Amino acid sequence: MANLNSAIDSVFWDQNLSSPQTLQGTARSVPGEPFPVDGARASRSHRIQQLSLLREGFPLGVIPAFGPSSDKRLGSFSLNSLLLSPSSSNWWAGLVGQFKPKKLFADIKTSISKAEEWDLQLFKNTTKHIVDKSLYSVGLWTQIALGSSSSLLLSAERLGDKDGIRKKLMFVHPLEKHDLTVEAAWPDLFLDHKGRFWDVPESLNFDVSSLAPETTGLHYRFGVHKSKGDPQQVNAAESSGGDAPPASLMPGLCAKAAVSYKANRVLWRPKEKEEEEEDDDVDSPVFLPYDLRLKEPHAAVSGIVGSSLAAWITGRDIIMKRSPISADVFGSACCTFQKGRFSKLYGDLTRVDARVDVSSASALAKRIFHAIRRSSGSEKTDDDATSASSPRLNLIFQQQVAGPIVFKVDSQFEVGAGKFGAEMEDLVYSLNYSLRLLESGKVVAWYSPKRKEGMVELRVFEF
Repeated sequence: MANLNSAIDSVFWDQNLSSPQTLQGTARSVPGEPFPVDGARASRSHRIQQLSLLREGFPLGVIPAFGPSSDKRLGSFSLNSLLLSPSSSNWWAGLVGQFKPKKLFADIKTSISKAEEWDLQLFKNTTKHIVDKSLYSVGLWTQIALGSSSSLLLSAERLGDKDGIRKKLMFVHPLEKHDLTVEAAWPDLFLDHKGRFWDVPESLNFDVSSLAPETTGLHYRFGVHKSKGDPQQVNAAESSGGDAPPASLMPGLCAKAAVSYKANRVLWRPKEKEEEEEDDDVDSPVFLPYDLRLKEPHAAVSGIVGSSLAAWITGRDIIMKRSPISADVFGSACCTFQKGRFSKLYGDLTRVDARVDVSSASALAKRIFHAIRRSSGSEKTDDDATSASSPRLNLIFQQQVAGPIVFKVDSQFEVGAGKFGAEMEDLVYSLNYSLRLLESGKVVAWYSPKRKEGMVELRVFEF
């Protein structure tokens, strides 16, 4: 089933997304806005842990990534590698390096073309280009185990094309039926529904979340978020200067709570006789599934409905669009069809997921009201907040290529926009290599043409 739990995350604060914008490999979705469709949320494993495993399958342990740079001369292509990774029984650390080669090759080519002869001066000029600090970035991570389950993660990274150090602290404490997380970042990176990135100078989050149900059940979250400083737009795929930052990122202290109920119903599942006939096919031997969460052909529908409450304790007077106290209703509906058990070498997995998300019922009502006003001849209104919270249609198509390799197309449409009643907002292509030893883990290489971003990452239990 496609990630229905994203419905409750889209109104909260800590939905971490896979993004190559930083060495941490994650960015947050702007609260109250839909987020990009590349698997909804990143794996629970940290980027440095992913690099530690992925480097075994890449030449020299170098892993490529694409992400827009603030300096166009640096280009979007980068090479990442885990340089050091000492560890002990209750502690580990890691040093990650990043190199952007485009500017180096361009500068060396220019120097050689302008040189009249090969001499010592040409060698010195070439050396200066190689040690240009804007080409290199470095990140340091350390995680300390506090008792049997709690852990503390500290990270700091220095991006070569930017001044200052990006710092992050995270405390995680799993409870019996809840997860407790405290997180602080200076600055914190956010991604809005238009593909623009925003740096919030200071961000502090305290969050308690119940364990999300697999099929049917109640899920709730509550927490406190504090931000300080004016958000700055950085490295947007389609940057347009002067854009106002989202209201939810402006400075202030906010308390939030959300509760939702999820239900699931299976419409079709192969009968035992059909399963026995397929198992008896000697021409198509059956092995263990490449992914345990994709092992069963079926057709199903599921839905989630919930409500959220937000109260701004401070910062209420900073921006007029932000209400001191607000409550809303949200929901999602999903249809899934899967053919095959993903265990044979060819043609054993075809899967389609269609999901509609409504992150704000009040914003949807407001959008309908504006549409009625426009049809009656009133002036056209331009409400970006309403657009951000309008219904989204997500379509996911997966097809097995060969063995554990699956081709995936993930698209997102804004319902009620464009000439045909829906407008494409994001499109992501990916190749997934499932790792049978991890039961439900895979190496994903994805690229988003709209955001001009892509990366290779390890995901576990994505569905």
